[in-house]
Amino acid sequence: MLTRKQHELLIFIDKHLRATGFSPSFEEMKDALKLKSKSGIHRLITALEERGFLKRRAHRARALEVIRLPENIAPRRAPEPAQVAAPSTPAFSPNVIHGRFAPNLTGVQRAANEAAAVQLPLYGRIAAGLPIEALRDSGTSVEVPAALLTSGEHYALEVAGDSMVEAGILDGDTVIIRRGDLADNGSIVVALVDENEVTLKRLRRKGNSIALEPANPRYETRIFGPDRVKVQGRLIGLLRRY
Repeated sequence: MLTRKQHELLIFIDKHLRATGFSPSFEEMKDALKLKSKSGIHRLITALEERGFLKRRAHRARALEVIRLPENIAPRRAPEPAQVAAPSTPAFSPNVIHGRFAPNLTGVQRAANEAAAVQLPLYGRIAAGLPIEALRDSGTSVEVPAALLTSGEHYALEVAGDSMVEAGILDGDTVIIRRGDLADNGSIVVALVDENEVTLKRLRRKGNSIALEPANPRYETRIFGPDRVKVQGRLIGLLRRY
């Protein structure tokens, strides 16, 4: 027996799959069900998986498969191959934001505890060389093993540059960040500099100064006054594709 919201989501996913050939985004599902956050969608999808109505394909974004429909719904007809539209790649037109990462993510950890993997928002490329402004593409997410996450809110960033190579962080890696404004001395953090530059570096406190330290001798450590640097999150994990 499905709840009303579970039933609505299953029917919406099924109609979207038959019309387009690929599953809707979490944002589209949230809007269709008039929910306030994506964490509710995570919980509904997990419940539908547990009841055998949905299947989530591992390591692929937007890859849901409807296994069966409720008994009071007519059986699905598989679309002819010519009727299935190939997913199109949207034009990349990111908006520049200034260090306000991972808004409205309350509940992500609860979803992680209920599933083997969880979708985290992927926030653009962050410099592991000189600081750059962070780019946010709110429609992009990455599937992360739940075991990587701790308590609290999380988001993901794609690394650009080679200044953290000796810490095992390479250009193109995806880092998992626990959102927060506190970090121990020596932690690798996402740091906001002068309110508009964001970088991934090791944090060192030296008296009344803060040093952002690279892990590559080709780059210099940058030192700032304490009022010029704000911690946006702490590195807790890393994903790499080969």
